[in-house]
Amino acid sequence: MFRAVGRIFRTPDLRRKILFTLGIVALFRLGSFIPAPFVDFGNVQACLAANQNTSGLYELVNLFSGGALLQLSIFALGIMPYITASIIVQLLRVVIPHFETLYKEGQAGQSRLTQYTRYLTIALGVLQSTTLITVARSGALFGTSTTTQCTQLITNDAWYAILLMVITMTAGTGLIMWMGELVTERGIGNGMSLLIFTSIAARFPGSLVAIQQQQGWEVLAIVIVIGVAIMAAVVFVEQSQRRIPVQYAKRMVGRRTYGGNNTYIPIKVNMAGVVPVIFASSLLYLPALIAQFNQPKAGQEPAAWVTWVTNYLTSGNHPLYMLLYFLLIVGFTYFYVAITFNPEEVADNMKKYGGFIPGIRAGRPTAQYLDYVLTRITLAGAIYLGLIALIPLIAFVLVGANQNFPFGGASILIIVGVGLETVKQIDSQLQQRHYEGLLR
Repeated sequence: MFRAVGRIFRTPDLRRKILFTLGIVALFRLGSFIPAPFVDFGNVQACLAANQNTSGLYELVNLFSGGALLQLSIFALGIMPYITASIIVQLLRVVIPHFETLYKEGQAGQSRLTQYTRYLTIALGVLQSTTLITVARSGALFGTSTTTQCTQLITNDAWYAILLMVITMTAGTGLIMWMGELVTERGIGNGMSLLIFTSIAARFPGSLVAIQQQQGWEVLAIVIVIGVAIMAAVVFVEQSQRRIPVQYAKRMVGRRTYGGNNTYIPIKVNMAGVVPVIFASSLLYLPALIAQFNQPKAGQEPAAWVTWVTNYLTSGNHPLYMLLYFLLIVGFTYFYVAITFNPEEVADNMKKYGGFIPGIRAGRPTAQYLDYVLTRITLAGAIYLGLIALIPLIAFVLVGANQNFPFGGASILIIVGVGLETVKQIDSQLQQRHYEGLLR
């Protein structure tokens, strides 16, 4: 392992790519601590210190921004607008035939879809930055905190100051998107994924230190041991797949013989990745967000539905919240897999090129068989995603950890997934240069 790392830095091209990637990551983290214009940095830090364990409405976005959201920095929105835009464009392929046509056109069509994603990212950046600034002005950014510092986060309420903050945060989102594309083009791995990886990994030390300060070294040691076991289990499941054998019949084209080889269709246990967790979290935050903007005036009683939402759907320590969260993840897993993997399309492509599954007729029977296998594998993947997503909520109840608990939820899925893909890319580049790879 260490010899392979040494070979990486002795290879000029690979060393240049890795150093470029690390430089972009450093700039990304630096921007997460630079406050936006007209933000009272002292009050923001005081509120962060006083509300370390508060689960606000922006917990998921704050996780993906590496803590920059609650600091109201120039990179406050992080990569979340781009993630949302990518998911929306992918889902619109089912609704808008033009998008599906572009997707099937190859590189040219996918470049157009990427351009649409960029435009939508900027539009979502404007929307989300406006919402964030509005919540910060109202003093509700840190949940129900009523301290003076948390109600005076912005030093200037004039329209030009608000406009400048919106422009700054939106420009920060565009800059992050550009840096991610630079890493993809000139660095190692997928740039957007690596920036998300960096944001989440940056919160690991703080979460572990908070557990140690609240529960002591014994609980921290137990958490680390359990975390390593969870990470090993996640790696095992993420690498697991059902390989459906496929044979291609030989065919003559002129004087040449094509086909006749054997291959397989890999169906992963977790084909949906982390998207169902993001969907479920976002959907559960909507009632809490609506209730937050319908709080009564001083001296008045809140509406019954506002009280119910505040009691059951705001914090993750209630059994009803956990049950709804689990069921939503299972449902969204099936929904997303159905969109991204079309058994009929796969069966038609196999039939077109003379491929068939042994013992299964080509065409519709093949599509039915693929759907049969996919449905049962997705059930295991959906339950796995639901259980992993519940780990931070259970840790919050048992040991009082922050709900951004590092060894569970979206964080562990992204950390493991991006880490595996990046190591595989480095390994393939080492092997291309006739070196021994990282993986054995």
